[in-house]
Amino acid sequence: MQQRTYDKERVSFTLARLKKGGENFEVVISDVDKAFEFRQGKELKLTEFVQSTTVFQDANRGLKASEETVAKTLGTNNQDEAVSKIIKEGELHLTADQRKRLAEERRNQIIEHIQRNSVDPKTGSPHPRTRVELAMDEAKVSLDYQQNFETQIEKVINEIRKVIPLSFEKIRIKITIPAQYAGSAYSSLKSRFKNFKEEWLNDGSVVVELEVVGGAKADLYSLISKVTNGEAEITEQ
Repeated sequence: MQQRTYDKERVSFTLARLKKGGENFEVVISDVDKAFEFRQGKELKLTEFVQSTTVFQDANRGLKASEETVAKTLGTNNQDEAVSKIIKEGELHLTADQRKRLAEERRNQIIEHIQRNSVDPKTGSPHPRTRVELAMDEAKVSLDYQQNFETQIEKVINEIRKVIPLSFEKIRIKITIPAQYAGSAYSSLKSRFKNFKEEWLNDGSVVVELEVVGGAKADLYSLISKVTNGEAEITEQ
């Protein structure tokens, strides 16, 4: 009987592969996006993105790794722990289309993070997207979609700071909201910001103090203007 193969160009499956101690371990991945989220630290059940929790020596040939070899090399007798280790420490073998898509997603993720969390210290406003993109090109930033995002974003920021000025300082803002808008405005703020101080005054108005990164200031001002009809008093501290 002919053994089933996992041709990455013909089917949606891909492989997570870890070479360690002279041994080869492979796991068949059914959802590469969730596998990447799992590698980045998101809590997911293995069954959500692996075809099975079988550890292979060679998945294309259907050769399973022995339990003894897995335990000795990976340091665990637990099948799920072994599979998790292979996915987190190994490499995902992807199609050209998958690599291109994930590379584009990582690039967009980094650009959006920089825009959302930083400003040009000269103007106090976020850099336009095209300026960030050009800075990355000029600095010849190399991106690895398999690398941890937090580690990579720090590297990218250090590189493009050689091209454009960036400030990630937080701004403390005090907002006094008139009584007629206090309830709805407070609810809008509560849904978007986890931590802020509040003081409800006798006249029904509310004073809110919070911190935002520079890149989020414009959005906050726009929100407050919208929910208070422009009648809130805003001061930066």
